[in-house]
Amino acid sequence: MAKLRTLAIIKPDAMEAAKAGAIIARIQEEGFTICGMRQLKLTLEQAEGFYDVHRERPFFGELTTFMSRSEIVVMALEAEEAITKWRDVIGATDPAKADDGTIRKLWGKDVGENAVHGSDAPETAAREIGYFFPGFEVRPTA
Repeated sequence: MAKLRTLAIIKPDAMEAAKAGAIIARIQEEGFTICGMRQLKLTLEQAEGFYDVHRERPFFGELTTFMSRSEIVVMALEAEEAITKWRDVIGATDPAKADDGTIRKLWGKDVGENAVHGSDAPETAAREIGYFFPGFEVRPTA
């Protein structure tokens, strides 16, 4: 299996609930390497840029307002099959439908405020990591 990278975001709802430490601990327990990590507060314009792919969707305004509401933590994670592995750890987008023990089941509120983000494909991961981490800010691949 190949080592891949994915982007993880601890969203405002989880930050406000003081769950960042527990989520980061879970990331490490699951065997991910954190190659880059930043805490920041997105402006509305930055959130709109990140979620531009959803601009025409009805939830775009609500999503970008939420993501710019308060601090977030963004992380570039590395592991074998990192994208699939991270999505398994975080669970379904709707916490009510997520498997027991997943991050979204544990700390997500609803579809809109579901604690964390994870890239859905290698191309998406590359774009998303690049959005938050210009190349020099992420540890080189081993």
